[in-house]
Amino acid sequence: MSNITPPPVGKFANPDATVVDDPRLDPRIKTVLAMVDSFAPGLDTPALNIDYETCLEYANEFERVAALSHPDLLANMPEFTNVNSSTEVIQGVDGNDINLFIHRPANMDGPLPCIVHIHGGGMVIMTAEDPNYILWRNSLADAGVVVVGAEYRNGGGRLGPHPFPAGLNDCASAVKWVDQNRSSLNISNIVISGESGGGNLSLATTLQAKQDGWLDVIDGVYAMCPYISGVYANPPVELPSLFENDGYMLDMNTMSALVTVYDPSGENLENPLAWPYYATTEELAGLPPHVISVNELDPLRDEGLAYYRKLLAAGVPTIGRTAHGTPHGGDAGFPDQAPEVYADAVRAVTGFAGSL
Repeated sequence: MSNITPPPVGKFANPDATVVDDPRLDPRIKTVLAMVDSFAPGLDTPALNIDYETCLEYANEFERVAALSHPDLLANMPEFTNVNSSTEVIQGVDGNDINLFIHRPANMDGPLPCIVHIHGGGMVIMTAEDPNYILWRNSLADAGVVVVGAEYRNGGGRLGPHPFPAGLNDCASAVKWVDQNRSSLNISNIVISGESGGGNLSLATTLQAKQDGWLDVIDGVYAMCPYISGVYANPPVELPSLFENDGYMLDMNTMSALVTVYDPSGENLENPLAWPYYATTEELAGLPPHVISVNELDPLRDEGLAYYRKLLAAGVPTIGRTAHGTPHGGDAGFPDQAPEVYADAVRAVTGFAGSL
């Protein structure tokens, strides 16, 4: 056994590889990605050499470019005739208004699980009104749960600039409102779920709830491809996927710039409420059941798996899930091209909520 060397994969096999070159990629997803020139505006200067204002401008441009596809996505949005949608405006702990987008099965029969959905975007860009998040919330509701999407303040973009902990405060306010309105929402339990930056905020909100003494309102957490380490400017060897899949839709330099937008002073780089990767066993102990879902071809894969192992070590009931053949967020990102993968992700999230 000592003479067996695992074959190199990703950038370890070919430093010049892109995600579409990787033989592990689902060929249906490859067809789509091969037609995309880039996934984010270029950032040639190392993020460590860029000041906060420049990083903020970059984040704003990133959001603008990402939104170029929104008109087509909205025009092709499926009709969800079995889902009723509404909007509620609540006040956050900082006195700000927070929009909550509520999606419910049209024919609710008795209390249903509720998923508080927190959208991705590195905590600094994107919005809950983006068509891909509308589609995801509708898909979950169509599968038989109540979904509440939180429009939290971003570190950048049109909902910014509001650095940490503004977005976290808004997510906590949203979960507390859902708890206080269990009866009118007709819900049986509360699960927090999100992807990427939303995965970060799902985990961080739960840590905040424990710290502040209201953990009992959260019945479970389902974090997808969580963006939780913040170490992208100087990545550690114990997170090899940051090297293996660097540039596969996400790259370390881009993520480093977004870290600066989220925490301009850098004083929270090891604060688990900003970067849950740093949570200790003591801070994790007693948390509700978790699912940590990662993507095989994601730079963030190994930090998610590291958190999964930390939860297990702390005695938290936890499931680890890897969506093979998919890049960052790919199990929820290609509903038309890989419908079975998308449907499986919907079943996994709603099934977890229904099991609690």
